Amino acid sequence: MEWQNDILGEDFQACTFGAAGADGVERTATLVRHVPGALRAREAAQEAPDEKRDEGRRKERSEELSEEPYRAAVGQPKRAVLFLHGWSDYFFNAELAAFWTGSGFDFFALDLHSHGRSLRPGTHGGYVADLDDYDAEITAAIGIIGSLGCGGSAPPLLTLMGHSTGGLIAALWASRHAGLAAQLVLDSPWLEMHGSPAVRRAARTMVEPLARFRPESVIRLPPRGFYWRSISSAAEGEWALDDAFRPPRAFPVRAGWLSAVLNGQARVARGLNIEVPILVLISGASANGMFWKESMRRTDAVLDVNTIALRSLSLGRTVTLERIDGALHDVFLSAPQVRADAYARLARWIRAYVRDDGA
Repeated sequence: MEWQNDILGEDFQACTFGAAGADGVERTATLVRHVPGALRAREAAQEAPDEKRDEGRRKERSEELSEEPYRAAVGQPKRAVLFLHGWSDYFFNAELAAFWTGSGFDFFALDLHSHGRSLRPGTHGGYVADLDDYDAEITAAIGIIGSLGCGGSAPPLLTLMGHSTGGLIAALWASRHAGLAAQLVLDSPWLEMHGSPAVRRAARTMVEPLARFRPESVIRLPPRGFYWRSISSAAEGEWALDDAFRPPRAFPVRAGWLSAVLNGQARVARGLNIEVPILVLISGASANGMFWKESMRRTDAVLDVNTIALRSLSLGRTVTLERIDGALHDVFLSAPQVRADAYARLARWIRAYVRDDGA
């Protein structure tokens, strides 16, 4: 596995790999990892010739005095987090990575096939016919993460994190792969259609025939870029986005993709029975409509948060719900004071459900 410098800068590396699904099709995905200075020095020292190793270790120790990521408490297991982005999106939130590494986790993010760094010519951006098709690349990424430890060390305990459609994918994956993830963190997961389950059932009835016979056909929907407007530094937000990786008006909605999402949501509605602790973070309110409203700067302009709050109870036995006042659809892209509140709540949950072993 060859790691290359990533588009996010010197503190990030990426590797591209192929994973064959149950259907036999190999798909390309990209794993990104956060590698702050202390980790780079440690890896360099491990790979250096003997005469340079002591010097590398002295440099590593010097950096560790001022930089704490990747240092677990004595006697505590190594931990890692794997982040899954939303639909028509990619990983770009360096601040989120820094939070996790600063909390003692190895941080990784996966650009799923046909998204972001994994986009390939001749493929439909964001398209998938079955959400289970992501299973192989998620499982392969976790295998890569487990292989990065020092020789003979146990694989890290994994926290799986997902945003929006990535949250739905993460929940479905965790329900089918019990025991591989120790915790689940969902940032505005798309667990249900806007309004009510009746909307999902009606949409499924209309979409299924088209998805069966013409799955890649485009469903014409009114274009809206309100959420992009609220986050992109090219509009009125603060985040630098690559429009080739994250189109302002998203990828075209195709019948097979929408059917896959609706089928996944139906499985959530029936109950997933996930055994591990789950944290769900959502905005305090939603704002929807065909026209821009100033309230969209401080609400979820994509999902119905009240519906998501109720549906989150179908995920498993231990679900913690945090409603963040003033938050956007991606809670961790909200205004600085709002996401500071979200990080504080996430840190509190980590202390309770991840470090409940006395750390």
